[in-house]
Amino acid sequence: MRILVVEDDAVLVDVLQHALRRAGYVVDACRDGVAADAALADPAYDLVILDLGLPRRDGFEVLRALRQRKPVPPVLVLTARDALADRVRGLDLGADDYMVKPFDLPELEARIRALVRRTHAAAPEIALGPLRFDLAARRMTLEGSDLDLSQREYALLEALLLRAGQVVGKDQLVDKLCSRDEAVGTNAIEVYIHRLRKKIEPAGIRIKTVRGMGYLLEKPGE
Repeated sequence: MRILVVEDDAVLVDVLQHALRRAGYVVDACRDGVAADAALADPAYDLVILDLGLPRRDGFEVLRALRQRKPVPPVLVLTARDALADRVRGLDLGADDYMVKPFDLPELEARIRALVRRTHAAAPEIALGPLRFDLAARRMTLEGSDLDLSQREYALLEALLLRAGQVVGKDQLVDKLCSRDEAVGTNAIEVYIHRLRKKIEPAGIRIKTVRGMGYLLEKPGE
C-alpha cells in the first residue's frame, strides 16, 4: 500500500516516513502544495496524509483539486488548525478524516487502518481460500500460520489480493512496491513473484502470468 505524506515540516516528514515504512507501507513525501498536485496526478496512491498550512498552495486547494480527479484516494488531514470552521471546511471539501497536531503515532496508524478497511472492504478481513489478510492488524496468514514475507513481498501480495481475480500490470505493481526515490524495475517484479509462488502455491493459491499484461491472483475454483 502506497501513501503520500504532504507536509512542510522536514522533521515530521522523517518521523512519519520512518513509522509508516516500519508498519509496512510504501511512503512518498511532498513539502508544498504545488508538488503535491503534481504527485497526485499519479493514481498509484492508496491514501494521502495532508497538512493544510503548506507553502505555495494550501491544503484546502490541494484537497479541492484532488476531488476533481478519478480515482480519488482517501485523505486524512493532519494539521495544527483546530478551529471548528477548518474542520468543517476540510470535511466538506472531501477529507475522510481530520486529526489535529500534536498527535500520537498509534492513533494515526489506527486511523489509517480504518480508512483502508473502509475503502477496500466492509469486513476487517479479506479471505482467498486458505489465505487471510487482516486489514486491521496488517497480518497475512496461510492455513492459519503467519506468512514469512519481506516488506516488498508483502506489498506485492497485498496489491494482488486486493484485486484478486483481476489482472494487475507490472508497472502498477512497481508503483505499489517502491517510493519515488527507489529504483525497482519490472524485472525485479518477476523475482518477487517467483518467491511468492514458492510460499503460497503449495497451499493452492496461484499467481497466473497473463502474458503481455501482468499477473492475476486466481480465486480458488476458477
